[in-house]
Amino acid sequence: MGKTQLNVRVDEATAEAARERALQRGVSVNRYIEELVRKDAGEAGQTFVEAAADFMEQYRTVFAEEFGRQGDDRP
Repeated sequence: MGKTQLNVRVDEATAEAARERALQRGVSVNRYIEELVRKDAGEAGQTFVEAAADFMEQYRTVFAEEFGRQGDDRP
């Protein structure tokens, strides 16, 4: 899916809150805003799937170390 650029003006407090929340979640401000809009538009299921995929990718090695590679035929 292609991306479209939007320019949005917000007060400094709102901008700082967006930056902080994105940082806490480990995503860019763009991704954070995109997720908020998706949730508001009723696409929370898709956002959840994407967040879960991101989480699993970030912690793949931790899970492999803790639980081994059961059921995984990859080397």
